[in-house]
Amino acid sequence: MRDRIERSVRMLAAVALAISAPAISLLCVPAIAQTHKVTKQQDVVRAIGVYEWTGDMAKPAASRLIPVSLFIGGKIEDAAVYLAQPVPFALLTGNVYEIQNSGVALGTLDLQFSRHLVAPETATAAYDDGWFGYGRFVPPAPPRKSTLKPVKTLAAINEVDDDDSRPHFSSRSATPGSGGTASSKPGAETPSDTPPDDPDRPTLHRSASTGDQTANSGSTPADDPDRPTLRRRSPVDASQAKSDQPGAAGASEALNNDPNRPLLHRGKPEGAPADTDLPKLAGLPGDTDLHQTVAVSDAADRPTHDFSRAWEDDNEHQAILTKMQAVARTQLTAYETANGVAPAAPPPPPSAAKTGTKSRRAVITPPPPPEPLLDEQLKGYTLSYGGAATFVYFAHTDGLGPALRYITLVAQVDMKGEPEIAMKNVTDAAHLDRTPRMRLIDAVDAEASNRASLLFELRAQNSRQFALYQVIGARASQTFVTGSTQ
Repeated sequence: MRDRIERSVRMLAAVALAISAPAISLLCVPAIAQTHKVTKQQDVVRAIGVYEWTGDMAKPAASRLIPVSLFIGGKIEDAAVYLAQPVPFALLTGNVYEIQNSGVALGTLDLQFSRHLVAPETATAAYDDGWFGYGRFVPPAPPRKSTLKPVKTLAAINEVDDDDSRPHFSSRSATPGSGGTASSKPGAETPSDTPPDDPDRPTLHRSASTGDQTANSGSTPADDPDRPTLRRRSPVDASQAKSDQPGAAGASEALNNDPNRPLLHRGKPEGAPADTDLPKLAGLPGDTDLHQTVAVSDAADRPTHDFSRAWEDDNEHQAILTKMQAVARTQLTAYETANGVAPAAPPPPPSAAKTGTKSRRAVITPPPPPEPLLDEQLKGYTLSYGGAATFVYFAHTDGLGPALRYITLVAQVDMKGEPEIAMKNVTDAAHLDRTPRMRLIDAVDAEASNRASLLFELRAQNSRQFALYQVIGARASQTFVTGSTQ
């Protein structure tokens, strides 16, 4: 009895497994269908630098390249020290940097040489410390002009239809080999006087055999003496023709004596610019004379990604500027209160008391005008596809020392379109070593990920650094900072 029960249980289990097997296989089909091939992650080698120059960009008075970051092996390295054996990898001679403005190419910079400067203790020019690259800026090539020329004679179709301006399609064709046109009307006779052939029209002739040429020698046109021909010649005939040709040796000597013939030289080519040919930028010029932009060197050619954001209209620009100015004044007031730096007090109003009177009128003092914000800059970016608008604002006040204050604001708009502050920096000219001022360079894709970071210069009293910031969800985070240069 017990064996019978066990056999029944085993049979039921087998039946259940057979019934559930198709269902299990059907459940497995979508999982198999959803699998896909994972491609190998692309190896990115991308160097970022800051190109500085004075004067005109096409013909700068002086220039230099400062290495910033190198994205290699999936992480960001300091380009000024990576594989410095002895020259850093990012400053090797022959590297080509693309000068960009918010991701759009402005030209290229071919590195010719690099120098490692060490600022002595008694140096009069500040900021000349560290590795710098030097090269010649090459603007983009102008678009090529079209080589198409207008046709002198227009093509015309004769006797197709009475109306020359109306197209006509006919199934009647001309007599083969006659060179004439089809008749325009059914039943119309082909005109006997065909127009003469155009002497400039190319014609095709069937080449006849040797016998046919002999038989029809009278009808075969004469060969064109200027037409090139290909003939197989034996080495004996070739050497004989070469020896019989007058002036063969003289022609060879004339070719060697051609002054425009290119020559190969070992070592540095004569046309390459020397150290003294390229004017090197030294020191740190003033803000009005110094120009800065981003330089990118990538091992692969990548499509252009413009990170700039154009203003919808003047009203939007003025609205964002007004809101950023309000935040800037609030931050400046808080900084003055925290550091004990008060703005200059306005002059006292003239007294309204009258001589010989006992009563005085109350004088209402108007509030002082807001402190002017000088050299205002407001730029808009779209740092990623479909990302929120990002705005960078910079200004400074008037004065010297503690009275000269700098402010930098980075904001992103929220769902209501209001700018939300993601990063702020306030400092004064007397405390730059404690809090460097932030000077915007530009937006740059440092990792070739189609997501840009904001590149800032952190300028202290006699030194500076460069830092990358990512702004996501109205929050800014520093992803990389270089070593300090003095």
